[in-house]
Amino acid sequence: MDDLNTDMNESGRGRRRSGGRDMRRSERGTGATRGVHVPYITRGIPTYDVMGEENLLKIEAAADRILAETGLEFRDDPEALDLWRRAGAKVEGVSVKFEPGMLREIVRTAPAEFTQHARNPANNVQIGGRNVVFAPAYGSPFVMDLDRGRRFGTIEDFTNFIKLAQSSPWFHHSGGTICEPTDVPVNKRHLDMVYAHIKYSDRAFLGSVTAAERAADSVEMARILFGADMADRNCVIMGNFNVNSPLVWDGTMTRGMREYARAGQGTILVPFILGGAMGPVTSAGAIAQALAETLAGCALTQLERPGAPVVFGNFLSSMSLRSGSPTFGTPEPAIGSMVIGQLARRLNLPLRCAGNFTTSKLPDAQAMMEGTMS
Repeated sequence: MDDLNTDMNESGRGRRRSGGRDMRRSERGTGATRGVHVPYITRGIPTYDVMGEENLLKIEAAADRILAETGLEFRDDPEALDLWRRAGAKVEGVSVKFEPGMLREIVRTAPAEFTQHARNPANNVQIGGRNVVFAPAYGSPFVMDLDRGRRFGTIEDFTNFIKLAQSSPWFHHSGGTICEPTDVPVNKRHLDMVYAHIKYSDRAFLGSVTAAERAADSVEMARILFGADMADRNCVIMGNFNVNSPLVWDGTMTRGMREYARAGQGTILVPFILGGAMGPVTSAGAIAQALAETLAGCALTQLERPGAPVVFGNFLSSMSLRSGSPTFGTPEPAIGSMVIGQLARRLNLPLRCAGNFTTSKLPDAQAMMEGTMS
């Protein structure tokens, strides 16, 4: 009856409706998704402001104290130290200290919202503001399937994950290092990875960050894809850079982020803090540290090129103080992400968070509950 798709008119005779099997075939042939696929989500619900103004000011004051009294180290990047020195920071060796308010003033030049262009213009994503962009997971060293179990990733796995993400209407972005393809030499791995994103996805993507020259290669490949004029005037690629918490920016990261910023391309700057290991065990202390680390990175991109797109990143989690193992999916990181969101909005910067955390090793009830909470 479904294939016939008939109803009865007033005289009781069957009448064929428009649609049915032919319509479904037509939709499959044209790639229609019946309204499911959208290039990004425009959020209609309010933000969750879980922390009041008084406590937000305390967090910001704690971050200012970290920046002014302890400072951050910027290792193996003399050019970054020169930029800080010219900006008025106090530089002693590789240690850099900042007067309260200095970094907030510098990041004022960063855009609150920007477009990352995709190979298919219909899949351009709007970053920041009320826009939400979902991307695949990043940085997995292992993969697992039913046939071969848990193992190191390969370029075949990497390509398959890109194809899976491309086929899903629930993703808006192709991501970056979905898994680490360990069967390709490190010195050329980034070329294969960026090429796979370009070939097997028509969405926006992230490039390499593991060395300054690999960051430059990624930007150059995007220039080839989009054209030099287009790439020079628009964000066509981004890189995801991690702080070496606690309070260290490694030269590999800062040289790479400056490479992207110098070309006018986007950077996502993310502390990786496990409470009790790379940061304080208290949520408030870890959030203050994360704010200090990220704010310094965002400001450095603006010293390199004012107006370069930059995303305020966040990865807060916890660890078991009994075993030393990470405990993803606990309540503290979920609450911490909400507070970081408030801090990013106060800085008028786009936000990057990670979700669906779980400590479970299987897709079970624990994974469902922890993933939903985070």
